[in-house]
Amino acid sequence: MIPNAKRDLGNILLLLFLYLLQGIPLGLMAAVPMILQNRHVSYTEQAKFSFSIWPFSLKLLWAPIVDAVYSVKMGRRKTWLIPMQYLIGIFTLFLSSHVDTMLESASITLLTVVFFLLNFLAATQDIAVDGWALTMLRRENVGYASTCNSVGQTAGFFLGYVVFLALESPDFCNQYLRFEPVEVGLVTLPGFLYFWGWVFMITTTCVWFMKTELPEKDTNKESIISSYKGLWKILKLPNIQTAIIFLLTAKIGFAADSATGLKLLEAGVPKDKLALLAIPMTPLQIILPFLISKYTAGPNPMSVYIKAMPIRLLFGFVFAGLVWITPSFKEPDGSFPYVYYCGILLIYAIQQITLYSMFVAVMAFFAKISDPIIGGTYMTLLNTVTNLGGTWPATFALWLLDPLTSKSCSAGLTNDCSTQALEDACKLENGECITLVDGYYVETFACIIIGFVWMIWGKPTILRLQAAPLSEWKIIHRNRRKEKN
Repeated sequence: MIPNAKRDLGNILLLLFLYLLQGIPLGLMAAVPMILQNRHVSYTEQAKFSFSIWPFSLKLLWAPIVDAVYSVKMGRRKTWLIPMQYLIGIFTLFLSSHVDTMLESASITLLTVVFFLLNFLAATQDIAVDGWALTMLRRENVGYASTCNSVGQTAGFFLGYVVFLALESPDFCNQYLRFEPVEVGLVTLPGFLYFWGWVFMITTTCVWFMKTELPEKDTNKESIISSYKGLWKILKLPNIQTAIIFLLTAKIGFAADSATGLKLLEAGVPKDKLALLAIPMTPLQIILPFLISKYTAGPNPMSVYIKAMPIRLLFGFVFAGLVWITPSFKEPDGSFPYVYYCGILLIYAIQQITLYSMFVAVMAFFAKISDPIIGGTYMTLLNTVTNLGGTWPATFALWLLDPLTSKSCSAGLTNDCSTQALEDACKLENGECITLVDGYYVETFACIIIGFVWMIWGKPTILRLQAAPLSEWKIIHRNRRKEKN
């Protein structure tokens, strides 16, 4: 059947909006670390807050429950969508009146718990919307679901990250949006949260009463048990066990990259300028998968992965060099020249080519090996492990930065400037905290070495997994072979 978007225009617009709402918390997750960095929060505390992004990497654990437990009267997807979005609205409204207190008192643990719960709700909403998209759209238009996901979530992330940081910045607002300078931006974090809290509450009410969910046919109440059994069967496949080890460890070599943006902020680069660099990068991120896919469409997609990985590893040195030279570009008034930002764009653009080469290659590999009988569960498992393989090294890398860093106060040998209080004490003594060893450079060098050492095992392992017969990735094939034995 030929797709006809006009027949589903209302549903497509609704899906776009639901995915946009989902992207708002994700954007805030990226913006808050920059706010914390400007408040001189330690990297150990940054690592603690990074746990708030983990729910999207773990949602496979409760996805079968969301899919199986529901109220027939309310609707299979609305049973979860409506409560989750109401709770997101309540959480953001709660945060709007408490987030400044949390930031001022450096209550990072409480902030992490609240944002973790917020992200958990957003991840659960994502599961519900993904499922609803398959039945909300007509059969010939189901292909638009992934487009709605990508476009809507990107738009929400853009609003929660780029737009928020730009409008929150006094410098940006005074330079581009005001005639008279003011010491504050056009929006504040509490105000932004308050606005979107009510957006969630009002729009969720509209969806609840104005959008009817059609009942699904052939739903199986036992699917929750069968889903977990299916997961267990997949996990018992030897190739999957090897693939999981590979996916959980492949990104250790890039772990230090997660701290690069925070180190640029530490060097004085304004957070709104860094956020605005995401604008020209967005078209590139949309185009790259299409350009790379023609090289990964064949029988050996992971060959592209193997070629791109060492280049991406070497970009660790490029990022370290960028952080090293950043202070030399700083003008007396604290600004940076346009040539500096053009340099950042060029570096990140080239790095994105290697990143997306690996991403598209591994996605093509997943599509190749997934058992079509339980393809959804298979792909979700592999994607979840891939996401987790990126989140845990980044969190661990942030946690290690402070222990690996050595400082000394020029006014007293007993002060190692290891905390903000000690740095303030150093300043009171008319001293200056001097960095003797920057943990970022130590970590970058170590990660690159680990990455290349990993490739000694990883490259032949990837080639072996790629060359394995498709029958070895299928559950039924292995079960039959066991029965014969």
